[in-house]
Formats: sequence, C-alpha cells, structure tokens
Amino acid sequence: MSTDKKLRPPVRDAILQSLRAGVVPRVGQQHIQVGRIDEVKALLSDIERISDGGSGIRFVIGEYGSGKTFFLHLVRSIALEKKLVTVHADLTPDRRLHASGGQARGLYQELMRNLSTRSKPEGGALSSVVERFVTTALSEAKAQGITPEAAIHSRLAELSEMVGGYAFADVIAAYWRGYDSGDDTLRTSAVRWLRAEFTTKTDAKKALGVRTIIDDASIYDHLKLFARFVRIAGYGGLLVCVDELVNLFKLPSGQARRSNYEQILRILNDSLQGSSCGMGMLLGGTPEFLMDPRRGLYSYEALQGRLAENSFAKEGLVDFDGPVLSLPNLSQEDLFVLLQKICRVHSNGGENGEAMNDEVIHAFMDYSMRTVGSAYYRTPRKTITAFVKLLSVLEQNPEASWRQVLERDPITEDHNPDIVGSGQADSPVDSGAGGDDDDLSSFKL
Repeated sequence: MSTDKKLRPPVRDAILQSLRAGVVPRVGQQHIQVGRIDEVKALLSDIERISDGGSGIRFVIGEYGSGKTFFLHLVRSIALEKKLVTVHADLTPDRRLHASGGQARGLYQELMRNLSTRSKPEGGALSSVVERFVTTALSEAKAQGITPEAAIHSRLAELSEMVGGYAFADVIAAYWRGYDSGDDTLRTSAVRWLRAEFTTKTDAKKALGVRTIIDDASIYDHLKLFARFVRIAGYGGLLVCVDELVNLFKLPSGQARRSNYEQILRILNDSLQGSSCGMGMLLGGTPEFLMDPRRGLYSYEALQGRLAENSFAKEGLVDFDGPVLSLPNLSQEDLFVLLQKICRVHSNGGENGEAMNDEVIHAFMDYSMRTVGSAYYRTPRKTITAFVKLLSVLEQNPEASWRQVLERDPITEDHNPDIVGSGQADSPVDSGAGGDDDDLSSFKL
C-alpha cells in the first residue's frame, strides 16, 4: 500500500484500533502483511484443492504473540476472494470439538454465526447462502417443469447418503416454503435449525416437521454436510478456521482432552483420505498444545505418528506439504517493514506521512531490543501495540520530542500463559504421571 492511495477511514481506524488493543484486525490485513510467503503459498494450494472438491487440514502452530491468529485471518480473507465460504471461531471453556454438555453445539453455533462469503465477509451470511441455493433451485424447477420442492430435493439427493442429510433437505425445503409464502416464522425456524439453536427434537418437529437436531455428537457430520451444500449452491467449498486450540490443552480432565483429541484424529483421517469433500480445516495452536507429552496432541500416540515433523526436512530443507505448518519467527527485517507499513496506515497520505522516518523506526527497534531482547521481533504483539501508541502520542503532541517520549514507556515481554499453567498463576503445567486426576496440577506446598 502506498500513501497516495488512501484507505477508507473505517478500514484505517479498524486496523489501528485492533493493533493498539493487541488483537487481529478483521479487515485490511493485506495492508500490514509481511513475510511468510512460502506458508501463504502452501495454504493457497490447499484452497485451490478444496475448490476442486478435495479436502485439507493444517495445524497452524506459532508461539504466543507471534502472529498466528493474524495468519489465520489472512488465509481466511484469501479463501473468501477465491469464492469459498468460511466459518471461524475460537475454542473456549464453553466451546469444544467434543463434549456432552452442549459445548460442542456451542462451537457449531459460533461457527455458523460467523459464516462469511465474499459479499458478506463480516459474518451473518447463512441466510444469503441458503437463498442463493433456493433461487437456483427455482430456476431449475421452472426450466424442467417441476415443483420447486421437488427441485430442491433433487439437487440435495447426494446428501441423503450422509448423516443428517434427509433432515437437512427437509429444512431447506421448509425455508423455501417460508420464502415463497412470506412466512417469516418458518424461515426463521429453518435458520435456527441450521445454526443448531433447537435444543429438543420435539421443538424441531413442531416448527419444521423434522425429527432430528444438530447436537454435540453430530457437529462434525453437519460441517461435512454443509460443505457439500455450499458447493451445490455454487460456492467453491467450506473453510473452517478454529483458533485457540490450546484451550483443549488446558482442560483439567484427562478424559475430556482425550475425547477431543479422538475427534481431531477423526477429522485428520477424513481430511488426509479425502472423504470430507470440499472442506478444509485450519486449526491454530501453540507449540505446547502440539508437542507437550502429557497434555498436548503428542500425548495421543496416533496423532503423534501423523503429526510428527518430516525427519528429512533438516539443515535448511523445508516441507510445506505436511499437516503441521509451524510459523517461523519474524526477522528484524520483517519487523522493520511491518513498522513502515503501520506508519503508512497511520498517516494515510496526510501531511505527517513522513513524520516517522526510518531513523525513528530504527531507534524504536533498538530501544525494544534493549528493553526485552530478541522477543520484541520473535513475538511482536506488544512491540506493535507500543509502536501504535507512540504514533498516536506524537500525532497529538507535535511539539514533543520522539526521543523523550520513547524513553517513558518501557516495553515488557509478552509472556505465554499456557506455559505458566492452565490459567493458574505460579502453577507449573502438570507433569505428573497420573491418568485423569489432572486436578493435582494446581496443588502447591
């Protein structure tokens, strides 16, 4: 991006406010992207394979604060440009891949709320996707001289072999009936079913005439079903982005972790064998989540065997075809370019566009090195936050000396809470030999 081409104020403000808060911008990521070209190319290849009806899975592994979440959002924006539908969510204590108390259904609900298309990148695009399918089915029904409902069921016939396929087709047909008759209640009920908002089969049968609902046990099956559906509707496929998988690493129950890891193994096997047609999975986590022998994915032998790094990719050799994509640290050169781009976004072609010249950026980087050492560019989140705050102060106080301002706010290192231990201050990560009684990890003398 150059300063002679101004960003729209909402985009500029969203970028700067997100960086200042230490979170990933939802828009405009391309204006501050640096480095990791090979990793982006690898994911672009995955997106093209998904568009061709294939499948893919990647575990995006990066240190805390290293830009992992930013990378996931960047790939998601690329997928939208390639006409894929995307869904995304973070795992939390109330959202998991496998559960029996509604946490898995909660994850599915969040994914569907965040469903995005190229025309609606901010989410909430579920109704648009269904209406696109219905509109196409109506045209087909008119051309063939059949009823719209018959055309809908005919187009969705290939879903009947999948778990929940018949009920899914009935719900789409119910949406069309509401669409055709102006019955907003019926349309809303259909969307609620697709978002897994029905909690009992009785309510679903009363509202839509179907005897099944999307529950904890069926969320993955319905993701595969929905991936097929979006392809029938005319999109390239479905990209599922799930971040913060470290929350599985933090689960206090060993059995709960194992059940979630078994679900990950099922997803991994389906993706590698090509049986999840038109669906890609991006799973973001930290190195501890992947490699910790007690709580990480490597604690599950079948996953360790499939996710172990290529032993031939050593001494400068790389392999970007495996399921694990470890993000390299940014170099000092990468960070310098990033700070330049942030300056351009901040000035946005204004009179102070050159106020933060290379000399100031070098001085800021030297100061960061003295303050926190090499962590300032290896895990640059706090560095970027401090830099945006510095720009803000200098803009609002043009008489101030940047040298004096710089020395007033020492940067601190961004510590990884996962290493400190499952949200318990001063408590190390459980390293005992027990089975499911991981509650002892918080015991202290």
